[in-house]
Amino acid sequence: MALRFCHPLRLPSTLPRGSPKLALRTLKCSADNQTVDTRKLVVEVKQKLELEHPYLPMGRNGRDDEDMILWFLKDRKFSVEDATAKLLKAIQWRKEFGVAELSEESVKNMYRTGKAYVHDFLDINGRPVLVVVASKHFPSKQDTSENEKLCVYMVEKAISKLPDGVEEILGIVDLRGFGVENGDVGFLKFLIDVFYYYYPKRLGQLLFVEAPFVFQPIWKLVKPLMRSYSSLVRFCDVETVRKEYFTAETLPADFKI
Repeated sequence: MALRFCHPLRLPSTLPRGSPKLALRTLKCSADNQTVDTRKLVVEVKQKLELEHPYLPMGRNGRDDEDMILWFLKDRKFSVEDATAKLLKAIQWRKEFGVAELSEESVKNMYRTGKAYVHDFLDINGRPVLVVVASKHFPSKQDTSENEKLCVYMVEKAISKLPDGVEEILGIVDLRGFGVENGDVGFLKFLIDVFYYYYPKRLGQLLFVEAPFVFQPIWKLVKPLMRSYSSLVRFCDVETVRKEYFTAETLPADFKI
């Protein structure tokens, strides 16, 4: 028996995607009904990181990346202290995890399983699509660290495909054929932390497709861990994916009749 219940769609943010030009201009944005000078705040965070954490890497996704700084400021409602703290954690994690060194070659063993892939086409809302095939995930047989590397590589790949003006990606978890042996709460927690702490507001919606009854206990455990992100989840069937998210030409092969 499949679970078939849905949550309302979450519309993408109206703020433009960050870019060097965006960060270098003086912008006026609304935050909690107040007008803020984002250029000034970006500089404040940048100087704070340079002064207090000079050992952090620089360059793209580093402490002087104004694009990244602006994104975390938006996530933290333009609080310099909160944005700095979250950004510090993200930059340190990227360095320790070795995000910059990840490549298709470095994750090839897990990549070949077909358990996850970035779709060649965008969805009807212009978002890159990350598909996870849960029935190909076997935590008792597959290395946890390799699974985590594949996860981060795929998230990075999906985000790299964001068109101008689009900020979020669509995640699809294909639960057809899912069994007890595929359940992995630990990995799901890792995935939640990745999006919450290191790629905030990059996940626009998460579809759980054709969830079987055996998935219910896992969802009960995972939902509280997702916090506000649980509102992004939509349980649906394959037909919903076909009709509401893609055209006949852009539909992933796994969901074609």
